Amino acid sequence: MTFSISPPFKSLIAVLLLAFTSIGLHAQSLPNILLITADDLGLQLGCYGDKEARTPHLDKLSQASVQFQNGYVTHASCSPSRSSMFTGMFPHENGQIGLSHLGYEMHPGMPILPNLLKAKDYRTGVIGKVHVEPFSEFIWDDYIGKKVNMRDIKEIRDSCQSFFKKEKGRPFFFMANYSDPHRHFPAQVNGVPKVPFKASDVKPFSFLQISDLEVREEIAKYYSCVTRVDEGVGLLLEALEKEGLSDNTLVIFLGDHGPPFTRSKTTCYESAMRVPIFVRFPDKSFAGKVMDDLVSSIDILPTVLESAGIPCPPEVTGKSLLPLIRGEEKNWRKTLATEYTSHHGPGGYYPRRAIRDERFKLIHNLNHHKRNPHLSVDRCKAWAASQQRKYRGTIVDKIMTIYQNPPEFELYDLAHDPDELHELSEIPEYQNAFKDMKTKLLKWRQETNDPLLDPAKLRELNEFHKNFKHSKRNLH
Repeated sequence: MTFSISPPFKSLIAVLLLAFTSIGLHAQSLPNILLITADDLGLQLGCYGDKEARTPHLDKLSQASVQFQNGYVTHASCSPSRSSMFTGMFPHENGQIGLSHLGYEMHPGMPILPNLLKAKDYRTGVIGKVHVEPFSEFIWDDYIGKKVNMRDIKEIRDSCQSFFKKEKGRPFFFMANYSDPHRHFPAQVNGVPKVPFKASDVKPFSFLQISDLEVREEIAKYYSCVTRVDEGVGLLLEALEKEGLSDNTLVIFLGDHGPPFTRSKTTCYESAMRVPIFVRFPDKSFAGKVMDDLVSSIDILPTVLESAGIPCPPEVTGKSLLPLIRGEEKNWRKTLATEYTSHHGPGGYYPRRAIRDERFKLIHNLNHHKRNPHLSVDRCKAWAASQQRKYRGTIVDKIMTIYQNPPEFELYDLAHDPDELHELSEIPEYQNAFKDMKTKLLKWRQETNDPLLDPAKLRELNEFHKNFKHSKRNLH
C-alpha cells in the first residue's frame, strides 16, 4: 500500500556509473563503516548531562568521537526516521511517511546507502530491523535481521563478530540496530543490567512534569534499557577491536528518535527530535571535539559516501559532516527542520512541520482544526496521569491541553524554555520572531517540495488515512 505524494525521482544509474569510475582509494584503504542505532533513545546519556543515566561505554565513545550537541532526526517514528538515514532525504521527499509494516513505503528509485556503497565493492550487512520498504530494493550481503534477540547484547556481539571475521580484505558497511530502549521495557535480559533502576532512582522527565509513581516506574524501566544498550555497544566495540578492525572503521552512533512517552515520540518537540550523534574517526582525529552546529540524520548518507569516495546523488538533501568537522565549511545551515506525518494509520496520523534556529522553534500543526488522536504513545501512562484533578490549572494541564488540541502554530524560545512548556505565538513581544520563523519554515517546505503545501494534497492524504487499511507486511 502506498500513497504517492511526490513525482518519481531521477534514475541513479548515472550516479552509480560515476561511482564505479571515480578516482579513489584501493578497497583495502577504504574505511569500514559501522552505523549503530538505539531504538527510541533521546538524550538520556551521561555525556549529554543526564545525571540519572548509567552509560559509561557510550560516554567513553563520545570522548573518542566528535559529539554533536544539536543532532536531530527528521521524524519521530521509526520507519520514517530510518528512511532518512538510508536516503539522506526527508520522509516527505522519499515517501516513507509512516511505519513500513503497515504499508507505508518509499518511492521507487530512491538512493539507498548500502546499495551505493556496493559501487566501491563494500560488503554490506545489518543486524536488527531495517523497518523501511520496499525491503526488496536493499542490497545486503548479510541480513541477520530478526534471527537474533536484539535485546540480548551477548548474542548481538557474537553475530556481529561473525560478520567482522569475514573477508577482512574488503571494506564493510555494517548497521547494528539495538531494540533497546524501545517499549516494552524489560528491566533485565539475561541478567543485564545487573542492577535495574527503581522508580526512586529517577526523576520525572522535565518535558512531562509528571511525578506519579506509575510514570516514574516506566521511566525507571526505560533507563534500565538504556543501560543495557550502553553495555551492548561496549561489547560491540570490543569485538571490533578484537578483530583488528577498530583503527580502520568509521563509527557513527545515534538514536532513531526520542523516548516513547507523551510529548516526545510522534511529535516535533525537542524531546522527540534531538538525539545523541557521535562520529568516531578511524585514526581518532578530532576525538573529544564537541560541536553545537545543527546537524541531522539526513547528513549520514553524504558523510559516509564522502568517506568512501563515492559521489553523492544529486537528489540528496543532506550535507556531509566532514567539511564541518574539519573546519572547512563556512556556510553551514543556520536553521534545521523536522516533520511528522504518521506513525500507525489513522490513530497516529497528525501531520506537522517544524523548524528551529539558534533560539526559536516553530511547529506548524497542519490539521490544527482536529484533535490530536495520538495521546498515549505506545501505551505510555503519562496522558492518563495528567488528567487527574490534582493537575488542573498547573503547567501539566497547560501543556497537555495544547498537546491534545494544538493551535495552528506553536512558538517556543528554546534558549529560555528548552522543554517547550510556554507557547508564545500570541504574545505581542514575540510577533517579529513568529513572523520570521514562519518565513523560514515556508522556505524549507518550498525548497524540499513538501507536497502538503498544496491544500488539495493535504485533503487527499486526510481522506487516505480516514479510509486507511493495514497491510500484512512482515516487520523487517
